[in-house]
Amino acid sequence: MIKRTTLDNGLPVVCEHIPYVRSVSIGFWVACGSRNETEQEQGISHLIEHMAFKGTKSRSAREIAEMIDAVGGHLNAFTTKEYTCFYVKLLDQHFRLGLDLLADLIINPVFSPEELEKEKNVVLEEIKMYEDSPDELVFELFTQALLKDHPLGHSILGTPESIKHLDREALFKYKERYYTPDNSCLAIAGNFDFDGIIEESNHFWHKLTGRCQTAQEQPLKMQDEDYLRYKKTEQVHLCLGTPGFSRHDPNRYALVVLNNILGGSSSSRLFQSLREERGLVYVTNSYYSAFRDLGLFSIYAGTSLRHYEEVLTLIRKELFSLQENPVPAEELNRVKEQIKGNMWLGLENTNNRMSRLAKCELFYGRYISPEEELAQIEQVSSEDLQRIARMLFTPDQLTLAAIGPFKKAETASGPLAGQVKPV
Repeated sequence: MIKRTTLDNGLPVVCEHIPYVRSVSIGFWVACGSRNETEQEQGISHLIEHMAFKGTKSRSAREIAEMIDAVGGHLNAFTTKEYTCFYVKLLDQHFRLGLDLLADLIINPVFSPEELEKEKNVVLEEIKMYEDSPDELVFELFTQALLKDHPLGHSILGTPESIKHLDREALFKYKERYYTPDNSCLAIAGNFDFDGIIEESNHFWHKLTGRCQTAQEQPLKMQDEDYLRYKKTEQVHLCLGTPGFSRHDPNRYALVVLNNILGGSSSSRLFQSLREERGLVYVTNSYYSAFRDLGLFSIYAGTSLRHYEEVLTLIRKELFSLQENPVPAEELNRVKEQIKGNMWLGLENTNNRMSRLAKCELFYGRYISPEEELAQIEQVSSEDLQRIARMLFTPDQLTLAAIGPFKKAETASGPLAGQVKPV
């Protein structure tokens, strides 16, 4: 059963009671991520997430860790381009501790100058680690290639320069700007008493106050430049993609299906073509990321330098094939069943159910049931897929980002000759 209410301070709370489990997952979600940051603030959302665990007015970082470990719970957080989440999962009998710890992290962080300097160094090492992971870094390069200077194109981690200049005052000001009841929500899924958990939530969260001070956003301007970055790696890591659809666009359901057809599993077209039939890659996937006002669709593959142009040609061939040839009914039905199975199996986890509640509240202002979403998936036709493929997979929209041991002669030939710009 799904219930929604608002605490006395205006903080929305969405709950799902699941009586047959012994756990409770509680998440505080704030609609604030790297897209909210100015040029000088790059990485501040992620840094605040880190610093929240470094001590509050009443608890040290060690005490926080010991308290959650003492009950066998799990306390963590993550930052994305559009939101930040702090969450705890623990036995239902300890839900009060979960609410207390989360509220303390959000409302009472001290952002100790000493801890801040140490944590800035941690983030700088994280950035270096990311640079050593070209299979992840190539997605950032792809996003930057499409969105250029827009905040959505910035790295969630920030840059070494921006991190070094962030101070304690900046963190508090940024937190005051966005960490407010009208820009956040509390999501709870598991075994609990609704009235009891709302009473406790009012007790622990009443000091969260203020109104969100949303700054004027920079207008989006899509780019269409391809980029190659030299890096001494064993493989070329490439990402080929295009602008997609926002999370509010009805076409998003067809793109979800199309994504699964192309690279959603080991039975997908790209996996079968590139790995199983030709042995050109170890890993290939496709991804669809939907944001408030746009989406990004991308295909990843890792291959040797001598095969990368062949892999690019085969990927493009699959994309253009979807424009010309309708997806067979058998394949379409199989992919729909795959999406359905993945969704329902994922929702057997209380963390995933909690996340669904929060995203519906923050992004849509209402609960969208799995049944409603799957009904939209079920309605996707082969004609819809062909129409979407023709909309998105045009030569002038496809953008390439790649990292690998390129040489000048190798960037001057092949299917993208004249378009690739080393950076």
